[in-house]
Amino acid sequence: MKRGLIIAAGLLLSLNGVAQDVSQYAPGSMGDGVVYYLPKTEIELEVTVSKVTYTPGEFCQYANRYLRMTDVSAQPETHWEIKSIKAISAGVPDPENAYAVKLKDKSAASQVELTENGIIKAINTTSPAAKEVAKKPKAAEKKRIDPRSFMTEEILSAASTAKMAELVAKEIYNIRESKNSLTRGQADYMPKDGAALKLMLDNLEEQEQAMTQMFSGITEREEKEFTIRVTPTDNIKDKIAFRFSKKLGVLDADNLAGEPIYLSVASQETLPPADPKAKEKKKIEGIIYNIPGKALVTVAGPSKRYFEGELPVTQFGTTEVLVDNLFNKKVNTRVIFNPSTGGIVKIDKD
Repeated sequence: MKRGLIIAAGLLLSLNGVAQDVSQYAPGSMGDGVVYYLPKTEIELEVTVSKVTYTPGEFCQYANRYLRMTDVSAQPETHWEIKSIKAISAGVPDPENAYAVKLKDKSAASQVELTENGIIKAINTTSPAAKEVAKKPKAAEKKRIDPRSFMTEEILSAASTAKMAELVAKEIYNIRESKNSLTRGQADYMPKDGAALKLMLDNLEEQEQAMTQMFSGITEREEKEFTIRVTPTDNIKDKIAFRFSKKLGVLDADNLAGEPIYLSVASQETLPPADPKAKEKKKIEGIIYNIPGKALVTVAGPSKRYFEGELPVTQFGTTEVLVDNLFNKKVNTRVIFNPSTGGIVKIDKD
């Protein structure tokens, strides 16, 4: 089956002079025709986490004494935080819904477009190109400034760490006084225009921040993204999709070192169930497509809900048939399918 799909997938196939005689695909029984899949739904979790690294400052033990900064740790630390979790529906080929379209005479279905993995996309037209979601460019890494480049000779020649910390703290207070004088227009040497004033204030802010970090330490954040997929075959209640640890980050569902992150999928569909014998009652003549169902999807941890929303799920829907009469030579019917759900996006005719 896979070998046949590799030949057909991703191409806009020309089927001039054919009619649809659709049946469940059986390897070796095709003859002239096209094989296509309908998709089934996987719930894809897009997990964004931050790795937070704290490096203590050189003068951390003097932070409270000179700058009244409390709760400043002297120990380096690394931990993880969940920034966001998003859930989307993703379509993958359903091996139980592979169909063979045999070619006959007197048909106007001259084009069938498939995805790279064999899911039907369009008939007698070309599906619109998927819009690429522009990702925000990563912010340029800010160059770390060496606070010692702002230190005076008196500070650098201090006899002890305690004395150096005291002098650095005094320099921070001097910088703050200079900033206040500039913003109030009371400085001895005021800049001539707003641009020069901003430049001076920015330089003073940079100096203050660099020297303050010698007491408070530096906290850096690095974002990472993980993708986790779950295939719902029925309603799901509190399935462990993955685990999360503040020390280790994102973990596998069976790794007990982290707390569980639960996924629930509840069908919202009210359609009557499909008759399993319907396909056996008569020969299928036409293109089979999905009518996806809907599901309420929830992602939550023990103390926080990260996502709740309604998503299409093909497993909770049914299938229908576009009758063969839509594709005779008297009617030029064009159909576009959603390759993620197998449902019809647009249908029109001349």
